Amino acid sequence: MASHRRPKQQSRTRVTVLTTAAAAAVVLSANAANAAPSEKLSKSEVKAKVDKLYEEAEQATEKFNGAKEKQQKLQKEISTIQDNVARGQEELNKLRDGLGSMASAQYRSGGIDPSVQLFLSSNPDDYLDKASTLDQLSSQQVEGLKKIQDKQRELAQERAEATDKLKDLASTRTELGKKKQEVQGKLAEAQKLLNTLTAKEKADLAAEQARANRSSTERVDLGNDSSANGRAAAAFSAAQSKIGTPYVYGASGPSSFDCSGLTSWAYAQAGVTIPRTSEAQANYGAHLSMSQLQVGDLVFFYGDLHHVGLYAGNGQVLHAPHTGAVVRYEAMSDMPFQFGVRV
Repeated sequence: MASHRRPKQQSRTRVTVLTTAAAAAVVLSANAANAAPSEKLSKSEVKAKVDKLYEEAEQATEKFNGAKEKQQKLQKEISTIQDNVARGQEELNKLRDGLGSMASAQYRSGGIDPSVQLFLSSNPDDYLDKASTLDQLSSQQVEGLKKIQDKQRELAQERAEATDKLKDLASTRTELGKKKQEVQGKLAEAQKLLNTLTAKEKADLAAEQARANRSSTERVDLGNDSSANGRAAAAFSAAQSKIGTPYVYGASGPSSFDCSGLTSWAYAQAGVTIPRTSEAQANYGAHLSMSQLQVGDLVFFYGDLHHVGLYAGNGQVLHAPHTGAVVRYEAMSDMPFQFGVRV
């Protein structure tokens, strides 16, 4: 009898489970219907957020540039040290060969000096520390041993320096990778926001950007301000030749630029080498107030100095603004000016 009742119990259990699941589905459906829909950002809100992300991306870009510049500097220094070590080792080998030849000559003339024999089988540093043996050496041999000792110490220092710089290079490369990811992350986030806009809103924003970019090729009233000096005039002229060139993070010309890439490239065309990053450029000379600016002076914006351009006269800056923009003129009042620097 019990075996006939079991199927009925299982059936009742199955019905109960199904009923419970159905009831839960109804509740979830009701909650979803009553929940407020996710609020869509307006075009102006999206633009404000995107502009902020572009600014943050530029901040990260300058850190990226700094790490990249440090990496390049370390690579050159390491290469120089390694070359010096190689040449130093050759010199050391020649010194040892010379002392060995001297010992051979002594042997042929009737026996090798025991002090030289000791040197050839041990470290000359330890040997020279034993002053009692110095009187057993000729002045020529003493000089040779001291040269070897000095060269060994020099090579040891250079090898230690190279080791330290290689460690620094490894950490710099790690930092470079992190900053690159940060920049790309900010740009991807901005693009994701832009993708939430309607086709018309995207077209409107594109038109706004196009109008801003066109201002770089149209007649801009730069007034009649003079250049600070011949270098500044040449740098400004070089930057003007790149009006309309796209902004690309980490780029320093000639077909694309970021902000400090443009200024460092422009001054390089004038025969002047200035640092690569905006922060380093800000410390390149004495600070100038707005009233002291002349055409070609470097001008810096934002509290952390992550943006730089060239003063164009009449309150205008010639700069590479941000992703999506081109090298162009813009009113300095559009950004928080900090100070200028004359190169």
